[in-house]
Amino acid sequence: MEAQAVAKDWWLYRGAGPGEERRTRLEAGTPPPWRDFTGEPDPSYRPPGRTGEAWERTRRRGEGYVPDEPETDVVNTALHLRRPLLITGKPGVGKSTLAYSIAADLALGPVLHWPITSRTVLRDGLYLYDAIGRLQEAGLEQVRVPGARPAEPPAAVPSIARYLRLGPLGTALLPQRRPRVLLIDEIDKSDIDLPGDLLTVFEDGGFPIPELARLAKEQPTVAIGTEDDPDAGVAVTQGRVQCSYFPVVVLTSNGERDFPPAFLRRCVRLHLEAPGPEKLARIVRGRLGVDITGAGAAEYQDLVRSFLERAEDGDLATDQLLNAIQLRLAGAWPAPADRDRFLATVMQHLTGPTA
Repeated sequence: MEAQAVAKDWWLYRGAGPGEERRTRLEAGTPPPWRDFTGEPDPSYRPPGRTGEAWERTRRRGEGYVPDEPETDVVNTALHLRRPLLITGKPGVGKSTLAYSIAADLALGPVLHWPITSRTVLRDGLYLYDAIGRLQEAGLEQVRVPGARPAEPPAAVPSIARYLRLGPLGTALLPQRRPRVLLIDEIDKSDIDLPGDLLTVFEDGGFPIPELARLAKEQPTVAIGTEDDPDAGVAVTQGRVQCSYFPVVVLTSNGERDFPPAFLRRCVRLHLEAPGPEKLARIVRGRLGVDITGAGAAEYQDLVRSFLERAEDGDLATDQLLNAIQLRLAGAWPAPADRDRFLATVMQHLTGPTA
């Protein structure tokens, strides 16, 4: 049986001691000079903490993750360097779950999730501006006051906040003493330009909001909503969001495309292999609380062997094995004659000729 990794002194994630102590070390750590940012937090803004439904989702998903020692080394390297972590691997090996594990282990609050598609552009992650809604309101105002001249830009400044909201990346970049965890999921599905567009944001640790920058002389500070809360009212000054602590950015890729060298150079990279029998046993114990290594667990050991054998003909996700064991724990599919049909139902290939 594979032994658990012994915590190393320099580890923050999965290190020795309570999570609160390790989070304090994370917050107090000295960044590399080239990753030291100057944003000033809004003292009235309170990011979501360890309460509420969003945190419970993060905690439940992250607590059962079982990292190997090499994985933990790489994650902590990214934390100390304050660089994005690019995780590659086949579907179902736990790439996205690792982001939740980092947030849960260090009590960093709910994960901010930015799923990527081929139509995603950088601004989708930074902020949303409902220009049409604002124009419609201006038109309605003219109807309510016949013959009135359109409001000059200074008069319209207070209302623009109602139509602006930070996206997941923009919210993660808000100046805070404690970093948020941002999951940029399936970056390899993006348009070819998105990784390059992210470079400037990753290097600067901030971004401008042109709609606010144009109004900065009349109203230097505007309070807008966040990805967590449209009514948060966090202050943005001079039309720019600038972090003080670079967020914990986790990017996942299924390996469907290559990335530019300049993008790769700015990331710490981790490749996750499909788990073997020892790690699968640890995952089952962590997720389901079932020890499948004992003499009385022959049925579950057989399911692990079947899972590994079927994975040779096409990709399978670890949660498919968990589903199979959960069904057997519930007494489902008890007849030995149904075994092949049971496996075909819960362990369908994700890739390959039978997918």
